Amino acid sequence: MKSENKLLGAGVLTAITASLCCITPVLALIAGTSGIASTFSWIEPFRPYLIGLTVLVLGFAWYQKLKPKKEIDCQCETDEKPKFIQSKTFLGIVTVFAVVMLAFPYYSGIFYTNTEKQIIVVDKSDIKTVQFKINGMTCTGCEEHVNHEVYKLDGIINSKASYENGNATIEFDQAKTNEMEIEKAINSTGYKVTDKKEIY
Repeated sequence: MKSENKLLGAGVLTAITASLCCITPVLALIAGTSGIASTFSWIEPFRPYLIGLTVLVLGFAWYQKLKPKKEIDCQCETDEKPKFIQSKTFLGIVTVFAVVMLAFPYYSGIFYTNTEKQIIVVDKSDIKTVQFKINGMTCTGCEEHVNHEVYKLDGIINSKASYENGNATIEFDQAKTNEMEIEKAINSTGYKVTDKKEIY
């Protein structure tokens, strides 16, 4: 039974580790320490292997739980009820928790409040669009974190971060903010601006 508990522990641990790179930005936002957001982004390349390991571990645990038990010819009392931690219910709870953790990158955006503001543009010639190349983003949670920090600045008209492209395209009013302030806001998340170019 100890080996079964270790299996369940390993399944939960690998599920959490697989999504750690996306859980950290949300925890950073909640804690108000956005600089640690990119701490576990190095895990992202290993995510498919961790997901596979989670599925294998939990699959094996379910196989162990559901396989028919060998009948032993014995007159002893064997009708004792298994402890909750050894029950199918507990294994089901662990499996659901693991699935929720593995799916975290796909719904992490709900934790970021909409910080977009209505901007009144006085002079259209002050509007500028700059694309910032960003290192370290690995999922939609990272995108949301960058957008969230950028929208805190005055004069931001639009911010679209993309982890797939490794950039953020930001439209802003130069009379109210500038590239340096935007870069500082992005860098405060823990992801780093490596390059920028103006888009016409």
